[in-house]
Amino acid sequence: MSGIIGKKIGMTSIYSADGQNVACTLVEAGPCVITHVKNEEIDGYKAVQLGYGERKEKNTPGALKGHFSKAGTTPKKKVVEFRDFRIEFEDDVKLGKEITIGEVFKEGDFLDAIGKAKGKGFQGVVKRHGFGGVGQSTHGQHNRSRAPGSIGACSFPSRVFKGMKMAGRTGGHRVKLLNLRVLKIVPEQNLILVSGSIPGARNSFVVLEK
Repeated sequence: MSGIIGKKIGMTSIYSADGQNVACTLVEAGPCVITHVKNEEIDGYKAVQLGYGERKEKNTPGALKGHFSKAGTTPKKKVVEFRDFRIEFEDDVKLGKEITIGEVFKEGDFLDAIGKAKGKGFQGVVKRHGFGGVGQSTHGQHNRSRAPGSIGACSFPSRVFKGMKMAGRTGGHRVKLLNLRVLKIVPEQNLILVSGSIPGARNSFVVLEK
């Protein structure tokens, strides 16, 4: 599995070859630097760690400073490990090497996008689980149109079952979307246009896997 780290710029749309207006997400992907290489002899598996984004040295722990200086690069904001990096890089994987978007993807490829969903805080059952709310009183509701209603019987089983849909913290979790098509690549500006939406807010980190 190979991939690259990027930053979500936002959404736009472009016209395809057959004249269809396709919604897509613009991502600034790379360039990334190889900050660590793992092998089967020492680590038990093969993997490549990539670093992306500049980090202030004064805000970098000493251990990480040594880690990045060993790779001959400046401190990075985001590091991600990719196991079994693509065979094309087999003889060219070394510390400090820069990986660009054009080396990993080409137009027409399919990729998986990983991001952190927008955090929405503590939400009720209507927004969190799509309960009917106003006009669709269920579960013993009487006069509270956005309340959850009954969550279980009283004397038996005398508890609430695990997994009950209730109010709680919403969003802010890791989301992976599969099989998104690469519509366009602008290598000069390290930009990639991916079909559909990608989880996360603007300027949030995104991992693109092949």
